[in-house]
Amino acid sequence: MPQMVFINLPVADVARATQFYKAIGCTQDTRFSGPHASSMQLSDTIVFMLLAPDFFQGFTPRKIADAREVTEVLVALNRESRAAVDAIVAAAAAAGGRADPRAPQDMGFMYSRAFEDPDGHIFEPFFMDEAAAAAAMAQPAGG
Repeated sequence: MPQMVFINLPVADVARATQFYKAIGCTQDTRFSGPHASSMQLSDTIVFMLLAPDFFQGFTPRKIADAREVTEVLVALNRESRAAVDAIVAAAAAAGGRADPRAPQDMGFMYSRAFEDPDGHIFEPFFMDEAAAAAAMAQPAGG
């Protein structure tokens, strides 16, 4: 069985967040969803758990970060093409997120953009040509 990743995110409005994540390609797993949580599956191995702040607080003794004020994590999502990177950013913006909180990056072997969800969590979809990336990394510094 493949190892899965569950990314727990505090969200101000579980229903609104659920609609946003559906718009960027996630499907809701109603078995693990309710009024205080929504389980949103991006792939066979990646699940976003959207949690109301009070519910989220039950899992940590620390203060919950306001993602609009500080960055705790950047969630990088590989996509199958440059067009797929652009498509998920466009879908995020159309669903109430913010496209490109930083400038798009094109390193030749890797293309990336970013978007924020309605709660300010930052995602960085990217497409990488692995062979070109490996060749670039093998080059001596400065050359």
